[in-house]
Amino acid sequence: MPISSATIPDLSTPPLELPADLEPESPLWRFALAFWQQPGVQDTCLALQKQGWSVTRILCAGWLALSGRAFTGVEDATVTEWRDRVTGALRAARKSLPGTAGKYNQLRTGIAGLELEAEQIELALAWRTLMTNNPEQSDMQGRDTLIRTNLAAAAPTSKIDDCASPPLNELATALANFPKGDHQP
Repeated sequence: MPISSATIPDLSTPPLELPADLEPESPLWRFALAFWQQPGVQDTCLALQKQGWSVTRILCAGWLALSGRAFTGVEDATVTEWRDRVTGALRAARKSLPGTAGKYNQLRTGIAGLELEAEQIELALAWRTLMTNNPEQSDMQGRDTLIRTNLAAAAPTSKIDDCASPPLNELATALANFPKGDHQP
């Protein structure tokens, strides 16, 4: 396949500046790891990702709901830029490789590991701003309402299409039933 200008990265873009005190092992990361292991959560999140949703935004919304705080859907520009330039680029590279079997499996697995590390940094960036921008308890009535409202705020657009409703209902149920523990917000 010939190389086109669309496949050559723009090297003139300056590197991202990350805070020196970034905490990759944040409470949000610990929640994400524990929640991801719940039955059906991984498949449901990935189904929404195929529809254009950001899994990290979903995890932020759920984490805040469990701590009784509203998710506004507003992100710091650094989070969005990291997702677009790093996490998204690694995901695109992984998806562009042939299937998991064969001689490209090691490369695909390596990129998947880097993608997970990028998501951890993305959640660390998000955690910093969530602690600053969402410090107050929500005045909304009911945990289930807060969970659903927060998940809706994580949507890629202001209107949630019918295809997203069943997976969102599954995630809302998983969040409502999520066990308390040291990974809780």
